[in-house]
Amino acid sequence: MSIIDMLVRVDAICKKFDKYDPSKQHKDLIINPDDHFLQLYTTMEAEIEATVKKANEAAEEKNRAAVATMNAEIRRTKAALREEIPKLERLAKKKVKALSPEDLAARPDLVVALAARIDDIPEGTMMGAKKKKKIDKSHIEIKIDSAAADEAFSSERYEHTAESAAYQEEFQHRKNKQDQNLDIISEGLSTLKNMAEDISEELDKQDPMVGEMEEKIDKATGDLTKNNARMKEVVSKIRSGRNFCIDVILLCVLLGIAAYIYK
Repeated sequence: MSIIDMLVRVDAICKKFDKYDPSKQHKDLIINPDDHFLQLYTTMEAEIEATVKKANEAAEEKNRAAVATMNAEIRRTKAALREEIPKLERLAKKKVKALSPEDLAARPDLVVALAARIDDIPEGTMMGAKKKKKIDKSHIEIKIDSAAADEAFSSERYEHTAESAAYQEEFQHRKNKQDQNLDIISEGLSTLKNMAEDISEELDKQDPMVGEMEEKIDKATGDLTKNNARMKEVVSKIRSGRNFCIDVILLCVLLGIAAYIYK
């Protein structure tokens, strides 16, 4: 196939899919006032183009503060555009007068393409980062020297010396002693546990007795209070009678003295 034939076929394919290209589909098109989808779509497309332009300017800007400000504005614009996508999807399903069924069926694809364009807008989060060189790991070979490996892992190389043997023996001795101490502590804790269980059982047994004793003490306290009240009443009565007798005797003495003087 010659180059001319290839160009002709590419041109034919491009013309076939021109209706799916938003920039060519709505170019020089008079927007119907009742077509809310097309109005919103055109507005969002203009905002996307302006945002892309701003992203390119941010990529060329050298002032870090200005770049940060522009990137923040780009992120806010992208978030606002994403919020409009669900509304655009709802409007894409509504029928409009003078709109062919083919155009109506193509509108959901336009919404998907617009959402992809929004996601493709660079936010500048990775701007200025140094690109790391990729290492082709397919050509990396790991070579192992068998002779060196045998020498490294030979039993003679790792034989115990007198110092290491003494260290290992001391370590084992300390470990055995620590195990014995732990066993003693474990036995002591077991004994304390048994004592605590016995004390708990004894307290459970004595609890009814303590309750009964408290009831008896309360009863005795009440009886003592009543007896004190009665004794107070008796003492008061005895004291009032004694005073009456003394008053009578004194009256008699006074009458006797008066009679003697009178005579």
